[in-house]
Formats: sequence, structure tokens, C-alpha cells
Amino acid sequence: MELPIVASGIVGGLFFTFCAAFIVSRFYRQVDQGRALIINPFKGEPIVTFTGAVVWPIINRAEVMDIAIKTVDIDRRGKEGLICQDNIRADIKVTFFVRVNKTREDVLKVAQSIGCARASDQETLEHLFEAKFSEALKTAGKKFDFKDLYTEREAIKDEVLRVIGKDLNGYMLEDCAIDFLEQTPVEMLDKDNILDAEGIRKITELTSLQNISTNEFRQNERMNITKRNVESDEAIFALERQRAEAAAKQKREIDSIQARETAEAERVKAEEYAKQQLARIKAEEEIQINEQNKNRQVEVAQKNRERVVGVESERVEKDRSLEAINREREVELSRIGKEKQLEAEKKAIADVVRARIAVEKTVAEEEERIKDLRVKAEATRRKDALLITAEAQAQEKLVKDIKAAEASNEVSKYTAKEKLTLAEAELQAADMTAKAKMRLSEGIQAEEAAHGLAEVRVKEADALAVEKQGMATVRVKEAEAAVIEKQGVAQAAVLKERGLAEALAAKERGLAEAAAAREKLLAEAVGEKERGLARASIGEAEAQAIQKRGEAEAVAIREKLLAEAKAIEEKLLAEARGLAEKAESMKLLQGATREHEEFRLRLQKERDVELASIQVRKDIAASQALVLSEALGKAKVNIVGGDGQFFERFIKAITVGQSLDGALDQSETLRKAFAGYLNGEKDLPADLKEILSKPGLTSDAQNLAMAALLHRMAPSPAAAAASNLKSLVEAEPAPEKTQG
Repeated sequence: MELPIVASGIVGGLFFTFCAAFIVSRFYRQVDQGRALIINPFKGEPIVTFTGAVVWPIINRAEVMDIAIKTVDIDRRGKEGLICQDNIRADIKVTFFVRVNKTREDVLKVAQSIGCARASDQETLEHLFEAKFSEALKTAGKKFDFKDLYTEREAIKDEVLRVIGKDLNGYMLEDCAIDFLEQTPVEMLDKDNILDAEGIRKITELTSLQNISTNEFRQNERMNITKRNVESDEAIFALERQRAEAAAKQKREIDSIQARETAEAERVKAEEYAKQQLARIKAEEEIQINEQNKNRQVEVAQKNRERVVGVESERVEKDRSLEAINREREVELSRIGKEKQLEAEKKAIADVVRARIAVEKTVAEEEERIKDLRVKAEATRRKDALLITAEAQAQEKLVKDIKAAEASNEVSKYTAKEKLTLAEAELQAADMTAKAKMRLSEGIQAEEAAHGLAEVRVKEADALAVEKQGMATVRVKEAEAAVIEKQGVAQAAVLKERGLAEALAAKERGLAEAAAAREKLLAEAVGEKERGLARASIGEAEAQAIQKRGEAEAVAIREKLLAEAKAIEEKLLAEARGLAEKAESMKLLQGATREHEEFRLRLQKERDVELASIQVRKDIAASQALVLSEALGKAKVNIVGGDGQFFERFIKAITVGQSLDGALDQSETLRKAFAGYLNGEKDLPADLKEILSKPGLTSDAQNLAMAALLHRMAPSPAAAAASNLKSLVEAEPAPEKTQG
């Protein structure tokens, strides 16, 4: 009986334990870290747990409170900024770290005063603590200057925590941190507020001092940097100059060595080439001598053979000629009378043809002269039209420029007036130069065109004359052929009278000879005619080619001259626009800028004048050196000892001689006064000796007269230099004029 009871008791106990464990696990509620569980029982005080507990339904009511750290930000900016001890307002943002104190009493206090749900709400926390934290921040901030806010952050934080305290009705202030700190801008301060007014004064005073100090440091930095840059530049320039001098010296030595080696190589090469040429010339000379000897022997043999053949030919021809002469002598006697009549008729025909050719030539020349006059008149009209158009355009441009310059002169100051007057003078000179070049180019164009057309007309007239002369030659040849034919017929009739057989033979021979002569003369006439026509066609082609070439050259010259005139016009317009713009810019210059520009122009002018004078002195020195070198090169100089002033006296003597020569060349009065001495009619040393040797003159008077005479004859050094400078200046533009 006991065992079943024990077993049932154990089973019941286990079942009860299991049920109890199930119920506990079903209603047990755990709490996360940073949270607190508050259980409100049916009766009695609430239970606070931070781990977990069994919450019985209906009997208990459970609430969870967030006790983790929360942040409350206090941001004061602008007119709401923090006032420091020195009355400077600061923009500041402070973050406060707040949490519910982890004790049963503080949790219950917070739960009873605020509620579990609102205890961890951010807006609730800010609403509760913003005023308190802000007041504590003001209290702590008023104890520190503005600069101390940056350097004494820990002290400020401790002061804020001290003012606020640790106990905040269940809450606990863990820490605070200054998140943002900056001076409030001056424009945000209220100048009517006594504290802000004092802060503005201090800020202005401190910033002014700092700005002055900063500017001083910056200027010192700039000055030191510039000074250091100048020193470094000077050192660099000195080093570069030394390097350039060393490089130039090295280059000079290298060039000298190279030139010496090159000269030596050229000399050796020239010697070898001379030897080679001598050998080649000697070989060619021997070859030519051999060739000439060979040719001479061949020619001698050929001449001997030709002499033998010629002797035999002459003997045969002599016999034949004697027979022919005997045969033709009788015929010639009858032919001579007829030829006289034929010569008279041919002379009349030739006179008629010559007169007709002369008339045709005169007519052709008159026609060509008329055509030339027409072409010249047309070219003159075109030239006049172009001149009138160019002059009108130039006058219009000149009037516009003058009016613009006059308007600018009325507005500009004294210096602008002077520069505009110079600009007008340069413009007028350039305009006249352009007109002169245009007229010169048109004259050259007309001359080239007339010359080309005249050559064309002459070639055409020559071609026509050659053609007509060829035709006349053909007609003369035909007349001669007809005369010969008639002569042959007459000879045949005479021979017929002498004898029938002989007449028939003579007639046949005469007819054959007449036919052959006629065919020959006709062939010669046709050939002459063809040659005349060919020469005429060639002359015509040459005339056409010359005409085309003349026209092309005239067109090219005209286009070139027009392009040059256009370029000159554009250049003058650009210069005029530049002068006008410069005048306008001169008008705008005022005060120091104008004075600076005038100083710059004056300095540039002085620089140009100084450079020109240096160039002139350089040219004078070069000319004097050239003259001296030429004189000393051809002179026989004997230098006999002396001190260091010998060369100076020598140069002075040469200078006096050159000055005397220059004075005589430049002065008409001196040439007239010393004309007798210059042409050799009088003797200057004899006259001086006669004057100085007179007893009426003392030695002092003689010396005085000699000094006066030499003073008058020798011009002053300044006059000599001026005359030399004048001659150089007058001779300078001559090459440019010749080139132009």
C-alpha cells in the first residue's frame, strides 16, 4: 500500500513541478540592458527590477522604462549667443548626456513624476532640462573670457556640471561636451545693447590690431621674398654671364681650330686637285697633239688626191668649155641684142613692182601708225580715268582724315595737338608718295604696253612686207621663165634658118633647155613663195606672241602696281587708324597716367635721338677709319722715334690736312680766293716768303700774320665735324634712291 501511495505522490509532485515551471516560464518577463521593469501589484509598493520577474496577469501590471543615456543639445547663436566675461558674445552648441539613475528610488521617482513612456522621450527631456541647462551654461560662461572658452574647456565643463548638479529628480547628468564654439558675427550683434556695444568695441580693437600686425608680416614677407629674388636673380645673371663668356670663349677657340683645320684641309685638297688637273691637262694635251698630227697627215693625203683629181677635172672641163664656147659664141651674138630689149622690159616691170610695194608699205605704215595712235589715246584715257578716280578717293580720304584730326585737335590737350599735327603731316606725305607711285606705275604700264604694241605692229608689218616681197619675187621668176621660153623659141627659129637638121636639133635642144629652165624657175619660184609664206607665218606668229607677251606683261605690271598701291593705301589707313586711336587714348589720359605717358614718350624720343647720334658717330668713325686706312695704305710713312705724343701729332696733322681739303671742297669763297694757287698760276710758298721777308714787318707781325692766315685757312674742329656729318647725312639716302 505504501509503494503506490509513494509513487502517486512522486508523480503528483513531478506534475505539480512541471506545471509550476510551465506557468513561470510562460509569465516570466525579461528586461534588456538599459531598461528597467516596473511591476505594479494588486496591493503594496511597486517592484523595480533591472533583470526580469514573473508578471501575473490580472494581478500585476508591468511597465518598461528606458534608462539608457540620452542627449540634450543647447544651441545658442546670434543675438541669443553666450555672453562671456569680457562681454563678447559667442555662438555655442553644448551636448548634455542625461540618463535615469539606476536605483529603485530614482526609477520610481521618475516613473511617478513623468511616467515610464515619457521618461525616455526626447522632446520631454528637452522640455524639462533646456531651461536649466541653458541657465547653467550662461552662469558658467559669464565666468570666462572668450579666449578661455577655447583654452579652458575642461574647466568650463566642470563648472557647468557643478552648477547643474548630479541629482535631477531621478535623472543623472553623466557629462557635457562643447560641440561648436565660434565668435558671433559683428553684424549679428545689437549695437544698442550695452554688452554687445562693449563687445563690438573689443572685437574691433582686437581685429584692427591683428589686421595691422598681419599686414605688416605680409609686407615684410613680400619685401624679404622680393629682396631675396632680386639677389638670387643677380647671382644667376652673374653666373649666366660667366657661363656665356666661357661658352663664347670655348666656341671662339673651337671655331678658330676648325677654321685652321678647314683651311689646311682646303689647302691640301687644292694642291691635290691642282696636281690632278695638271696631269689631266698634260694627258689631254698629248692626246690632242697626236690627234692633230694624225688629222694633219690625213688632210695632207686628201689634199694631194684632190689636187690630182682637180687637175684632171680642170683639164677635162677646159676642153669641154672650149668646145661649148665655140658652139655658143655664135648663139650669144644673136642673143645679146634680144637681151637688151628684155632687160629694158624687166627693168620697167621691176620699177612698177617696186613702186607698188613702196605704196603698200606706206599704206601699211600709216595704218599701223593710226592704230598706235588709237591705242595710245585709249591708254591715255584709261590712265586719266584711273588717276581721277584715285585722286578723288585720296582727296575724300584726306578730307575725312583732316576733319577727324581737326575735331581731335579741338578736344585734345597741347601734347595731343602736336602729335595729331605730326600725324597729318605724315598722312599727307604718304598720300603724295602713294599718288606719285601710282602715277609712276601707270606711266610705266603705258610705256610697257605701247612698247609691246609697237613691237607687235612692226613684226606684223615686217611679216606683210616679207610676204609681198616673196610674191613679187615669184612674179619676177615667172616673167623670167616666160622670157627664157620666148628666147628659146627665137633661138630655135634662127637655127631652123641655118639648116633643117641643125635647126631641128637646135630646136629640140632649145625647147628642152627652155622647158628645163622653166620648170627650174617655176620650182624656185614656188620654193621662194613657200619660204616667203613660211617667213610671213613665222613673223606673224612671232608678232602675235610678242603682242600676247606684251599684253600679259602689261596686265601683270598693272596688277602688281595696283596691288602695291592697294597695299600702300591699306598701310596708310592702318597708320591713320593707329594715330587716331593713339590720339583718342591720349585724350583719356589724366593726371599721373598722362604724365607717365608723356614721360615715356619723352624718354623714348631721347633714346631714339641718342641711338641715332651713336649710329652717326659710329658711321663717322667708320668713314674716318676707312679714309685713314686708304690714305695710310697708299702712303709712305717714315716714323722716326719720339715720345708717346708722336702718334697724336701725326693724327692731328692728317686731320688738319683733311680739314683743309674739306674746307676747300665745301667753301666756294675759299676756292675763289685760292683759285690762282689751285690751278698753278701762283706760288703760295713764294708769296708767303715775299710777304714775311719784307723789312717793314717785324718778327711778331710776321708770326701774327702767319697765325691769322692759318686760322682762316683751317676751319674749326666743330665746323669740320659738322661738314663731315652733313656730307654723311646727305650721302646716306643716295643708295635707297638708286634702288627705288
